[in-house]
Amino acid sequence: MIKFGYTILYVADVSKTSAFYQMAFGFQQKFITPDNDYAELFSGDTTLSFASINLANSNLSKGFIASSPTQKPFGIELGFVTAEVEKTLQSAMAAGATLVEPAKTKPWGQTVAYVRDLNGFLIEICSPMES
Repeated sequence: MIKFGYTILYVADVSKTSAFYQMAFGFQQKFITPDNDYAELFSGDTTLSFASINLANSNLSKGFIASSPTQKPFGIELGFVTAEVEKTLQSAMAAGATLVEPAKTKPWGQTVAYVRDLNGFLIEICSPMES
């Protein structure tokens, strides 16, 4: 069986980004390299990781498109599930997130809000889906 182990975001400042996610969402640091070019956070079953732009460039010989808070977000999001959407949204914004869409209740009953992190990555903050 294949298991989804982690997501790695390529960022300009690994330490600053890790601190943002810890403050905004309460995640705990799992690991950071001595050079501060890679970090992992405990975030449930899947590890959330950050790699520096330089490290990412050393791994990807043909390069990549870096996320930017001044450009439209990529067509992908990180989804964080919580019973306290509004409280988590306020915490994220207090930590420096940018509001994209305020909390709204969808026709199926789920509450969903969107923010962008310091690097411009899109984050969905949502309530659990009822079975």
